[in-house]
Amino acid sequence: QEYYFSRKLKEIAQMNADRKARGEEPVINLGIGSPDGMPPMDAVDALCESAVKAGNHAYQSYVGLPELRKAFADWYARWYGVSLDPAKQIQPLVGSKEAILLISLTYLDKGDKVLVPDPGYPTYSSASKLVEAEIIPYDLKEENGWWPDFDALEKMDLSGVKIMWTNYPNMPTGAPASEELYARLVKFGKDHDILICNDNPYSFILNDRPLSILAQPGAMDCCLELNSLSKAHNMAGWRIGMVAAQAEVISEILKVKSQMDSGMFKPLQLAAVEALKQGPEWFKELNDEYRRRRVLAGEIFDLVGASYDKDSTGMFLWGKVAEGSGEQVSDKLLYEAGVFITPGFIFGKNGSQYIRISLCAKPEVLAAAKHKIEKIW
Repeated sequence: QEYYFSRKLKEIAQMNADRKARGEEPVINLGIGSPDGMPPMDAVDALCESAVKAGNHAYQSYVGLPELRKAFADWYARWYGVSLDPAKQIQPLVGSKEAILLISLTYLDKGDKVLVPDPGYPTYSSASKLVEAEIIPYDLKEENGWWPDFDALEKMDLSGVKIMWTNYPNMPTGAPASEELYARLVKFGKDHDILICNDNPYSFILNDRPLSILAQPGAMDCCLELNSLSKAHNMAGWRIGMVAAQAEVISEILKVKSQMDSGMFKPLQLAAVEALKQGPEWFKELNDEYRRRRVLAGEIFDLVGASYDKDSTGMFLWGKVAEGSGEQVSDKLLYEAGVFITPGFIFGKNGSQYIRISLCAKPEVLAAAKHKIEKIW
């Protein structure tokens, strides 16, 4: 089906047209996690400077500029303590979302099985459907801290399972990563010959200690990791991501990627090099703002009676509704208050009692949303 947010945004656009005709304010959208801050100015300057050079507008190498691969490798060494060979173990991507389909096309044939978290990012399932793989959901539950139930996984029929999608810090729940969790995932992958695909775009958001699964001993034998500049550098629309893995995995993914695009615009790559140089002060300022917003989002959850973790990580706040379903609460807020909050059911059956607020809205917007909700709740 068409992606949920694609369908919902069209509905909200029509609602806004109708509301404008009636002289009403537009819907406040607290749904999608699209950062509203500016990227590092060093990156913007590099983009502008390189974009006016005539030689920078041709097709680029499928494997990306050596400078960009080195910048990603330096970034991983500096922040995650992971040593990567920039020539063989890193592949720049047009955003990490493309990698979910690339990896699925690379490693899944029709009928192969893939472990997908519930709740989890919907693209893990949709990419699996596109390659006609068999989706095997595995439960993430609040009582387990939104970790996989490894005892339950061990009891499952894992024959034919080729890959497992994981995502920590977790979206939508905000559960953080930990050394223990990553160690258990690596062991599970090695024990069952499953490629663990860790999606890691939120590691810097509301999190003072970024972690990578690749820092675990033996991880390169059974894991790959996706990362991007979208969230931590306010560059979602730039579509700059990467995958890190052992050389053989990168080589296999490149076989598919080289059939699908013609490389990333050179000025974007040069800008990414500058963005990746940002130091602790960049992330402190970023997270100070997200902490302010998390408090305001929590006030909305307090108002509607949803329980939540005040110390959650990532750029969303995840709350369990007191009565009814998350979809019912979401619809009530949209149609009666003109505020859109994402219903948790779109992330899987285990999200049906939850709602999610994006922190990618300015404090005054979150305050205005609360004011609208107060009138109808």
